Amino acid sequence: MSPDFDMRTNDMPAEMQVLLGQYPRDSWPEHAGFKDKTRQWLGAHQMFRRVSSTVVKDAERFLDGDKSADDYINLLVYRGGSLINNLHGHHGWEDHSYFPELSKADSRFDAGLEILEKDHVDLNKVLVSFTQTANRAIALIESGDNKHRNEMGQLHSTALAIEALLQRHLSDEEELAVPIILHHRLRG
Repeated sequence: MSPDFDMRTNDMPAEMQVLLGQYPRDSWPEHAGFKDKTRQWLGAHQMFRRVSSTVVKDAERFLDGDKSADDYINLLVYRGGSLINNLHGHHGWEDHSYFPELSKADSRFDAGLEILEKDHVDLNKVLVSFTQTANRAIALIESGDNKHRNEMGQLHSTALAIEALLQRHLSDEEELAVPIILHHRLRG
């Protein structure tokens, strides 16, 4: 992971996992309070995991010579742009709508929601860096400048940072939010 990014590596505090003990992940789909809105939210998280992994693999294939420059640029613009735009929209909605709803239902978990909001700030920094690096890499590739390999190495490192941050953040977010939803029968 790139040392340029300050990302959380510690676990969610134990007191933020109290409801998870009552509502373990493997029991969620069978719970009467597990509704379509929650399934869709978790589905968006799965999509973010898949796309971030694909963005990493696309960069690796290009660096290994398995993708042409034109093919790679098209994939980077489509998949990278989609990932960034959808993450910004998703996290904005969570910060302004979803997290306040969870806080209102059970303020015991506000400290956990603050940790998740800080993750969003940190992720935004990584996404901005990814966008800037991708734009430089594309310009170098299109100009035929061999310096694009250095930029692509940095882009790959930044894509790995996005993937790592999402793995930790999304799991923590799910394991905080879904038990609150189930416990208080929200979003039905």
